[in-house]
Amino acid sequence: MSVLSLSMVVLAALIHATWNLLAKRAAHAGTAFVAASTLVACSAYLPWVLWHLTHGGMPLNGPVMACIVASGLLHLVYSMCLQKGYRVADLSVVYPVARATGPLLSSIGAFVLLGEAPSAHGLLGLAAIVLGIGLICTDGRLAMFRQPRALAGVRWGGATGALIAGYTVVDAYGVKVLGVGPVVLDWCSNLVRLCVLAPWMLRNRGPALAAMRGHWWLAVAVGLLSPLSYILVLAALEMGAPLSVVAPTREMSMMVGALFGLLILRERVGPGRAAGCVLVVLGVLLLSGAW
Repeated sequence: MSVLSLSMVVLAALIHATWNLLAKRAAHAGTAFVAASTLVACSAYLPWVLWHLTHGGMPLNGPVMACIVASGLLHLVYSMCLQKGYRVADLSVVYPVARATGPLLSSIGAFVLLGEAPSAHGLLGLAAIVLGIGLICTDGRLAMFRQPRALAGVRWGGATGALIAGYTVVDAYGVKVLGVGPVVLDWCSNLVRLCVLAPWMLRNRGPALAAMRGHWWLAVAVGLLSPLSYILVLAALEMGAPLSVVAPTREMSMMVGALFGLLILRERVGPGRAAGCVLVVLGVLLLSGAW
């Protein structure tokens, strides 16, 4: 993977950790928050999409439409699972479990479906990232996953991770094989989600507005940041970066989350969590081919 591609994915990880911290603060808004942030994303990125279509166009055929619909539905269920997980469990459990499960499954999907050949360094890097995320999550105390609240986080985080793997493979296929531009694919996926959510929004306008009270600025921030982080990832894939490398590299967001906890939230970062950060960095270096 080139330095430019790696830089784009690392920047995406930083943005991803940021919007997830914001989404956690609006967890109790549930479906209303997902709908509001999706509406913001569709509105804000429309000019960019129109410019892209005017200058580059996009293929329109059955496989492309199927890819867009599948992407939109997978992203929607992912968003709902993530918000549910944040309602019933801690960010420090749901987020790392989801981010660990996602690259594991998406890399397997890249090997099986996209024909990407795994290397010894790549497999070692993937293992290091998954182990590092587990240490960041628990600060080395893996027994915490036996606690009821942590188990709920594991269940919803695992489900979220499986959906991450699903949409990552689908979107990578759309960008790398079908030739759909990253900005257009992400925007069309958001539009599918908005169309699915629209009937619910119209039927539940009162409760939805009540749920969003005090959370609109969070919806605006997430609606702007979430697509941007993913467009950077898709652009790296479009430039030729292998999915089996990009997917785990995105998980540097967990290291960023740990740093946010230390510097902003004043959370304790013990030896286990510090070791996890080192493993994540080591894994990224192995996957990127820097070592």
